[in-house]
Amino acid sequence: MPDNIVLIGFMGSGKTTVGKILAANLGWSFLDTDAMIEEDTGLSIKAIFAHYGEQYFRELEQAAVARAAASRRAVIATGGGAVLSGDNVRRLREGNKVVWLQVRLETALQRAGVKGDRPLLQGRRREEVAGLFKRREPYYAFADIYIDTDGKDAAAVAGEIKEALKSWLASLK
Repeated sequence: MPDNIVLIGFMGSGKTTVGKILAANLGWSFLDTDAMIEEDTGLSIKAIFAHYGEQYFRELEQAAVARAAASRRAVIATGGGAVLSGDNVRRLREGNKVVWLQVRLETALQRAGVKGDRPLLQGRRREEVAGLFKRREPYYAFADIYIDTDGKDAAAVAGEIKEALKSWLASLK
């Protein structure tokens, strides 16, 4: 069994930041599917979207999710849209615990908008991003655990996840 912890949620929900802390706390490896894609291609996610389009990115993402989900005892941070693929969802659920990092739209925009490297935010008005946020919400609902990240620092969120999965984690030893 893979026995991974998979973090899903909208961009800016804290998947990468929380994932690194949680992995360090558990002594597990940390995998970020977006970082895996960038490493594999030598291109930023923004460049992949700009030069090849979203469909090509989603194909790369599916390969990265398959590799990450086959790991053992890793904390996996997925891209916000990884859950749009039924194949990805199936792989992420198989033998793993999936945690939805919930975030309010305003918080997500504050966090994700800072870097300016989010292709799906480029040139979009707030209303368009709000529509994307609303459309994606049902795709995250398959998670085993929901954690609200608003008003909390990443270490506190990592602690909540660890506490919520305490009995599952103990069963792995």
